[in-house]
Amino acid sequence: MKHAGPASLASIESLLAALRALPGLTERRPGIFYRGSVAFLHFHEDPAGLFADLKQGGAVVRQRVVTASERRELVASARATLEKAKAR
Repeated sequence: MKHAGPASLASIESLLAALRALPGLTERRPGIFYRGSVAFLHFHEDPAGLFADLKQGGAVVRQRVVTASERRELVASARATLEKAKAR
């Protein structure tokens, strides 16, 4: 599975905008987000669609982000993960 290219990232611009608005994230390269110095979230292209790899705890969780509902779920998961880390 390869990292998402410019065309794929352009197709999820509203999702990227929502992620950019989350406090504590830095987009170092298009579609690649860090929390501090640690990789937190990035996207992959796959024949089955577009997927996000989100670091939650010590694991990386892959989530499909093809539908609007899946994209909302990703933003909610990212927000919850950031809030949980902030509470520590």
